[in-house]
Amino acid sequence: MSFPLLTATAALPALGAIATAAVPAARRTAAKWLALLVSLATLVFALVVLVRFDPGGDRYQLTESHAWIADFGVRYELGVDGIGVALIALTALLIPFVILAGWHDADPQETGSTRWRPTQGFFALILAVEAMVILSFEATDVFLFYIFFEAMLIPMYFLIGGFGDRAHAGSDENAAAQRSYAAVKFLLYNLVGGLIMLAAVIGLYVVAGNFSLQEIAEARANGTLDMATNTERWLFLGFFFAFAVKAPLWPLHTWLPNAMGEATAPVAVLITAVVDKVGTFAMLRFCLQLFPEASKWATPVILVLALISIVYGALLAVGQRDIKRLVAYASISHFGFIIMGIFAMTSQGQSGATLYMVNHGISTAALMLVAGFLISRRGSRLIADYGGVQKVAPVLAGTFLIGGLATLSLPGLAPFVSEFLVLVGTFTRYPVIGIIATFGIVLAALYTLVLYQRTMTGPVKPEVSAMPDLRVRELVVVAPLIALLIFLGVFPKPVTEIVNPAVEHTMSDVQKQDPKPEVEAAK
Repeated sequence: MSFPLLTATAALPALGAIATAAVPAARRTAAKWLALLVSLATLVFALVVLVRFDPGGDRYQLTESHAWIADFGVRYELGVDGIGVALIALTALLIPFVILAGWHDADPQETGSTRWRPTQGFFALILAVEAMVILSFEATDVFLFYIFFEAMLIPMYFLIGGFGDRAHAGSDENAAAQRSYAAVKFLLYNLVGGLIMLAAVIGLYVVAGNFSLQEIAEARANGTLDMATNTERWLFLGFFFAFAVKAPLWPLHTWLPNAMGEATAPVAVLITAVVDKVGTFAMLRFCLQLFPEASKWATPVILVLALISIVYGALLAVGQRDIKRLVAYASISHFGFIIMGIFAMTSQGQSGATLYMVNHGISTAALMLVAGFLISRRGSRLIADYGGVQKVAPVLAGTFLIGGLATLSLPGLAPFVSEFLVLVGTFTRYPVIGIIATFGIVLAALYTLVLYQRTMTGPVKPEVSAMPDLRVRELVVVAPLIALLIFLGVFPKPVTEIVNPAVEHTMSDVQKQDPKPEVEAAK
């Protein structure tokens, strides 16, 4: 029996969460170091998965399958394709930076307390989220996926509501109320989506007789499982609704600005760079693979919704006064690009969308974490409270600029390649959608450069005149992310080589081929 590498990769942070939570109250620093070491060990396991995965091999590799609830056909089945491997690596990469960035975010106000353990709880919850997200990327049993898709909501609820941003403009009571509202809204939106998905999961079992993704997809491909058209469309809508909430797609997006605004910067990164990727990943793995005809039927409407997300998110980002909410609305715009690339039904669009998931995770983490360092120094999230920061903290301002330029997809930085592929892939099949979507790029340049101008340039405001530059711990967080943005901006091949074969399988599932050029090249 081979070593269960996928199980071990997810079990390590789960066990680390339990161990971190059990650290005595007075040993807060030990709890931090334990969580960091566990996250680094998980990264090592994720890299082993990445190395052992063969892009030219079977679609799903490193598979594990064990009986679980035999009476209902539920199995503990894991397996990864190229898209799953890339997102597992992204998750494992970001968690150590999230932990380092939030090193002091959960320190109690009363430092002499030995009974209350918010620090242990904070880092244990982060590791718990990591474990559930990784299992979501690995699960090939639909019911197993659903369990972890929903279970990750619980630790995220407590991270948002229990460990909110201390840089709040109102009183402590008002801040607590806002955090509670954001956490409950996050939970309710996602629970509603999950309940609708549960009904669809049950319906899928009634039709297919089991929950195995591979068996159902194979049966659909060879014609032994024939769903009625209306049945397939209703099941598709049940799955897609839950994924669109998680992604988030307009008009199901409204929980994200509240959650990111009230959470600490590291938790905000966890939301948009890690957890939300499960939604777009699941669209590729489950919607297109299980319901190919319904996916094609719904494509025009989904593309319109994605286009609205792109423009609407960017427009609202332009008008924001709160730094973190600006990044949240920018992320809604970016997720619109990802979903547009997925449902463009072209190899360039889907490769670009998958690459966009990775690059958006890195760029948003870089920008949001630097913004968090900035906010913690000034104690305010309002853009108007800053000015002239680059004169007193040039390294902080420089890293903030690079993160912002990555967000607007500047050529030479990683998001440019993915956004370009998405636009090319969309334009070849839906030229009008592709043309309108480019307006989002213009708006991205506007909100990013205006944000930098108002916070970093101009006269130095008295409140920031003594602001310290980035410290060693903060540089350790930001520098590798910026290096990755530059590396993948000029050399994206390591990621595209892994994800492209999986994209080819997905294109085969929906029986789509890339459109032929209307103008032939000169001979």
